[in-house]
Amino acid sequence: MARSKAASSKKQQKQRGVDFKKIKRKLGRKLKPSKNATNTEIKSKAIVLPEQSVASEKAGLAVSKKGLTLKELLQQTSHHNVKVRKDALLGIKDLFQRYPAELKLHRYVVIEKLRERISDDDKVVRETLYQLLKSVIFPACKEDNQGQFVSLMMAYIFNAMTHLAFDVRLMAFKFFDLVVQYYPPSFSLYAEKILQNYEDILRKNQCYLQDKGKLKSTFAGLVRCLSLLPCNKRNIETCEKTFSGQGILHAFEPDVPTESAGFSPIIKKLKDLVPVLVNCFQEFIPLVHSMLLLDTQSFDCMHYILQSIDHAVGFFIYGIRKGKPSLHGGPDGAIWDQTISSVLLKRFFNMFPLNATHNLSEKFDDRFFILNILIAEIFLQYSEWIYPPAVLLEKFLEFIEDALLGKICSDTRSSKAVWGKHVLSLLPFIPKLIRQVASDWKFRLLQAFTMTFEDCSPESSLKLACLSAMEEMLVPTDEMVCPDASYPLFEHQIIWIRALPVLLILLDDKHPSSTQVVLHLLLRLGQRACMNSSFAREYDNIQYSLSKFYSSCQEGGEICYGPFVRLPRDSQELSICGLYYFSYLDQLSLKSIASCCLRPELEPFVLFRIIEVLHSSFNDGHIQIADHMSFFVTLLSRFKVFPENIYPAVENDVKISNRGTFKSLTNAVCSCLSQMGDDSLVFQILEKVILDQLLSQPPLDNACAMLRMLVSQDSKPSRLSEQSISALSKYLSGYLIDVVHCIPEDDDDTTESARIQTCCYYFLPCFFLFDRSHKLVKLVLMVMGSLITESTAPLSQNYIQYAMDRSNRINAMVSTLLLMHKDAKLQKIISLFKVETVHILQIIHSLQSSENANMNIEERHKIQCACDRLKTITGVMQ
Repeated sequence: MARSKAASSKKQQKQRGVDFKKIKRKLGRKLKPSKNATNTEIKSKAIVLPEQSVASEKAGLAVSKKGLTLKELLQQTSHHNVKVRKDALLGIKDLFQRYPAELKLHRYVVIEKLRERISDDDKVVRETLYQLLKSVIFPACKEDNQGQFVSLMMAYIFNAMTHLAFDVRLMAFKFFDLVVQYYPPSFSLYAEKILQNYEDILRKNQCYLQDKGKLKSTFAGLVRCLSLLPCNKRNIETCEKTFSGQGILHAFEPDVPTESAGFSPIIKKLKDLVPVLVNCFQEFIPLVHSMLLLDTQSFDCMHYILQSIDHAVGFFIYGIRKGKPSLHGGPDGAIWDQTISSVLLKRFFNMFPLNATHNLSEKFDDRFFILNILIAEIFLQYSEWIYPPAVLLEKFLEFIEDALLGKICSDTRSSKAVWGKHVLSLLPFIPKLIRQVASDWKFRLLQAFTMTFEDCSPESSLKLACLSAMEEMLVPTDEMVCPDASYPLFEHQIIWIRALPVLLILLDDKHPSSTQVVLHLLLRLGQRACMNSSFAREYDNIQYSLSKFYSSCQEGGEICYGPFVRLPRDSQELSICGLYYFSYLDQLSLKSIASCCLRPELEPFVLFRIIEVLHSSFNDGHIQIADHMSFFVTLLSRFKVFPENIYPAVENDVKISNRGTFKSLTNAVCSCLSQMGDDSLVFQILEKVILDQLLSQPPLDNACAMLRMLVSQDSKPSRLSEQSISALSKYLSGYLIDVVHCIPEDDDDTTESARIQTCCYYFLPCFFLFDRSHKLVKLVLMVMGSLITESTAPLSQNYIQYAMDRSNRINAMVSTLLLMHKDAKLQKIISLFKVETVHILQIIHSLQSSENANMNIEERHKIQCACDRLKTITGVMQ
């Protein structure tokens, strides 16, 4: 039954009609559009407009990496999106680095636009602007009109300093610090308003405790501003520059009014600011003592606060010492006494010393040491204007003593470096303390100072600071009379004086600036040393230690030159001038100086300066006459002239020859001898010394110089003794022959003229001696005759150095007689000794005709020529 019902139902469905026929579709095939569908497709051709693309509009313009022009970048700096503003500033930096000329062309427009971002609400944008100004814009525009740049910036900086957001206010001080770095005079133009803004922000007691990192840059900017104020602070930098003629030029001074009234607004603001700074520092003390370690940010803030107080106090003292009415007279002065003095004494100095309450690290100790040094420096600077209690003064003196002895810092290398860097700021105050403190503290401080001086390295800044302080205590002034053995300071002064020559040798020529400081101090000591005092005698004794500074003689006779010959000329000048102020100079000192003078590398200027100073010292009785002349003889007898060949005499080029220098030296020595007083006494001392030197056969240049030296003190008739004439005749005969032998003859007229001129220079002192002593002429002719028959016998070597060959010796002898005959005066003198001259001719003739003489044809020809030339002389003799 069931199956029949189902079959009947299917049959009924097939018989019914179908309204919608279902069409089967295959997957993936597109449907055909319906017959009544509307076609919406639109077809068109592209319209091309030439020269309308953005890239073509920027062709030839400077663009950033992202293709933006300067105008577009400046517009984007005002965009509401923070990222766009920051990227615009970075794009400007990139554009200016790639195209520096763009900044030169549009610098004022750029500043006018960028200054709007000084008060930007976003910290990153402000920091990006700061880096852009610091690294690109300000360095490139440093040489431009500074006043216009500052005026464009300051209105917006002042506006940011009063912004409601604390971060914006802090950043404004950082921007102003940047302006001051590149344009220092800007502080003097806005000093009153700037100091007021600093005071306002520092009065916020909680800001610097909660966020010290942000306020650190503000303190740093305040230090930079206050450091531009003129002050009376003495520091080591000033000590180092004192001797080089340099000084610290404060940017404030050229811009302030010339009248003292121009300082009044700044004085008032500083008087309000100093108590605020003291209060800031006090707020740090409990916080620091509660820490196990002194963090870097707290230390930096405290350090900057102390520096600011230091600069402010220095400015007040500067005004007082300069006599500014607005600083020490009238109501302003009264306010100064009642407020600043009270704040410093009752609130600031009572915090000293800053000690740690925990087991602190080495770095922590060093930081407290630095802070205590700054407080002590402020106290020492201001102490003469107040009357500190004895208890307070005792605390500072104990700290200074411990600081000088290095008891406060540890023995590690880093702590020693910190100690050496900061303790030197105390040294300029030592001389004043020595004059003011009681005797027991005077001794303790001097002992600590001396140990500091002895322990520090020779080339260190600490040593320079010690030398500067020592000068105040060594050189007598109006406040300190000339010291003697009873003076408490005298014992330490002797130690310092004896250490100076040793220090010079340790410095050598490696540290010329430090050497110059020591030499300057020695010169001051010599200038101010009192005559006939223990102090002056001690100064005279240092010449024995100073001799090694010039030169010393080793065991083998080798000269060891000291630093003097290698120092710059200005240092050499200082050391030379110091020689004058010794009350006496002994032979050892003169010997060491003479060795330096003989060094070929020594500049001629320095050589002649030494002679000038030593001769002035002799004239004032500081050198004995025998020592002085021995010094001159040493110079002329041992000076090495190069080249040794005396002809041709090249004197203009010092690289080829120093003969011109030696001739000038000879003239200078002869000039000094002529000023030494009694010529006969001088001649008696010189006569034997010079003869001894001549008989040792020195080079011809040295021999000529000593002959000129002898002639300068001789007279007519000659002062030479009979013994001297006899010894001199033997030497001169060989000297004249050697001179002619070393100057070869030439047929060229020009060369012959130069040859004769050269011969005359070496012959001239002999001609003077011949004119003053005819006996000397006779003896010389006789010795020449005896030299003809000798070949190379040992006897001839006592007279002749170069003309050892007999034929050359005879030829040179005849040339000598011919040159003597050409001189009008000597011609008359030689005529008186015709017998001796004819005798020479006969000896030559007999030698030439002798068959026993061992001579070749060439030698005989030379002798025959010499014989013929000599006949011309004897033929005209009467």
